[in-house]
Amino acid sequence: MTGAFTVAIDGPAAAGKGTIARAVAAEFGLAHLDTGLLYRAVGARVLAGDEAVAAARGLDPATLEDADLRSQAVAEAASRVAVIPEVRDALVSFQRAFARRAGGAVLDGRDIGTVICPEAEVKLYVTASAEARAERRWRELCDRGQDADRDTVLDEVRARDARDAGRATAPLRPAEGAVIVDTSAMSIAEAVAAALAAVRQAKRRG
Repeated sequence: MTGAFTVAIDGPAAAGKGTIARAVAAEFGLAHLDTGLLYRAVGARVLAGDEAVAAARGLDPATLEDADLRSQAVAEAASRVAVIPEVRDALVSFQRAFARRAGGAVLDGRDIGTVICPEAEVKLYVTASAEARAERRWRELCDRGQDADRDTVLDEVRARDARDAGRATAPLRPAEGAVIVDTSAMSIAEAVAAALAAVRQAKRRG
């Protein structure tokens, strides 16, 4: 594939959109950007004492694979800085340029199909119940050896959902025309298969 072909994948935390995005990128030979890492990187800088907008404007993409960005504290900080309009503005240009790169791209996040790439050839909204997502997140934390309480994780998931859906700028919601993939009762293989089918259908149409 030589031209621009964008797959926009949105959805709440722990719904499985990252796993699906990586699988789609691998299957079709597309570049992949987890845009949540952009906000996590800003959140990490804020936790380190930086001002949020300055951190966003000076973000170094080379830091996006830092393992520390996967911690729960950074995730919470990312959700807080994501409601700041100036932070979002600072990161929009980078995301849009990545999305339309030659060879095509998959981007996953919260506002890819609604704000960053409303013209994307494929738009998916990957979701799951709060309970299912909290269980996944809790198991992930336990597997990393972190001390986590299941009920506390569920409360955090619900609070983040409320922040993401209620923010004034780019609230979390399905994009117009998005294919909804509810992974609550799906295996990873089933969720990936549903996403790949949607992309293949779009490619046939195009």
